[in-house]
Order: sequence, then C-alpha cells, then structure tokens
Amino acid sequence: MKLRLFHLWCLCSTVGLITCLSVLLGFIITRGTTAFDFTLFFGDTDPLKGIFGIEPIWDGIWPACVGTLTVVTFALSLALLPGIATGIWLAISPATRFSRVLAFGIDILAGIPSILMGLFGFTLILFLRNWLLPSANTCLVLSALSLAILIIPYLAVATRTALLALPPSLEHTALSLGMTRWQALRSVLLPQAAKGISGGIMLAAGRAAEDTAVIMLTGVVANAGLPGGIFERYEALPFTIFYYSAQYQSDTELQMAFGAALTLLCLTATIFSVASFLIRTTSRRQ
Repeated sequence: MKLRLFHLWCLCSTVGLITCLSVLLGFIITRGTTAFDFTLFFGDTDPLKGIFGIEPIWDGIWPACVGTLTVVTFALSLALLPGIATGIWLAISPATRFSRVLAFGIDILAGIPSILMGLFGFTLILFLRNWLLPSANTCLVLSALSLAILIIPYLAVATRTALLALPPSLEHTALSLGMTRWQALRSVLLPQAAKGISGGIMLAAGRAAEDTAVIMLTGVVANAGLPGGIFERYEALPFTIFYYSAQYQSDTELQMAFGAALTLLCLTATIFSVASFLIRTTSRRQ
C-alpha cells in the first residue's frame, strides 16, 4: 500500500511539473508569437543593413541576439578547458584531503547565487580602475569572464559525475591490455563519458544564456547596438526582457518583452538541439 501511494505521489508530482511548465511555455508562446516578425528584430531598419551593421537598430532585438551569442560563446571558450580538466582530475586523483576540499568547494560554487558573481566582476573593474587601469570599464570580456567562472563548477561536476559513473572494469580492462592511464582515459573513459559531459556543457550554456544578474553588473546596457569589440558594452536578450518588462510604457514594448522571451527560448532550444545532434552523431561513429 505504501509503495503504491509513493508511486502515485511521484506520478502526481511529475504531471504537476509538466503541467506548470506547459502552461508557462504556452503563455510565452501565445503572447510572443503576435510580436514575432522582422519589426521585432530590426524595428524600422532595413534587415540586411541591420544584420551587417550598416545602419543602427534602435527599436529591435537583433543586437541583443548577437550580443547573447557572443558572450555565451566567449564564456564557453574560457570555461570549457579548465572546467572539464578539473572534473577529470577530481575523478581520477586519489582521495586526499586536498581533493575532497576542492570537490566540496566546487560543489559550493555550483550553488552560489549569480548576483555574487556579478558583484565579483564589478569589484574587479573597480580594483583595476583604482590601481592598474584608470580607463577600465564594464565590457563584454568582463561579462564573459564572470560567466565563465560561474559555469566552470557545472562543467567540473558534470565531468566528474560522468567519469565516476563508468564501471571500474573499463579502466581495468584497458590497463590490462597494455594502455597507460592517459591512453585509457583518452581512448576509453572519455568517449564513454561523452554524453554526460555534453549534458554538462549544455547546462552550462543554458545558464550562461539566461543569466541576467551577472551581465547587468558587468557590461550589458540598453541600446548599445551590435557588439563593437570585446572591450565595449553590448546588448543581451535576458537584460532586454528585464528592461522592457520592468519599464514598458506601452503595450508594444510589453509585446517586445514577450517576443524577446520567445526568441531566447528558441535560441536555447536551438543550442540544445544542435548539441544533442552532435552527441548522437559522435555516439554512432564510436
């Protein structure tokens, strides 16, 4: 009887979660679809001239789309190598006090509020401005660096979990066949753990794409236009959604907020779909 009640409770929780998510997504799609056109992205600017930066875009979210893709790509490029390397080291290193403390610290970092990372980036700029670079200011590279530090723990935890979930017989068999530990890791363990590591990368990309607190304190502004360089300020979709939804003066601006939210959903769904396709393709080849 208890087991049946437990299964019923799990079923109700799952159905409730899916229902709430479906209602939320349906509401955003319904409200955002009405504003989803070229005007949403480019305003009164010619689309081709807006895409190539020939004319500025004042009333569209295209610069925010480009800024989001740029900062997420930059953050991932900074975080992938140290995050995955840290996870590998934690998975294969002996269980010493240092490794346990480091693993505990990474678990804590994975759960810190993003606003603290934004404050870290803002404090870093203040330090540079007062002591080293008087002309230092918030910019795209600062946002990317802060986001990279934010998502490194996600990559490390995902990599460590994926490697530790593999059966020990895989490594033992590889070593018994004459492989070194590095060869076993590179040719056997990492390919088998690729799906779990890729899941961590997708989670990190989604966290970087949707975060508002970090970028709001480290470089994003309204009406900055297309990114002019890594040391310039920029626009991003999360801040655009916050800006229009919090300070809208007309129903048109509110519709732009819903359109930007739908665009961000489509953007993250595209990133996840492409990553899943690459994972399936790699698995089939292996």
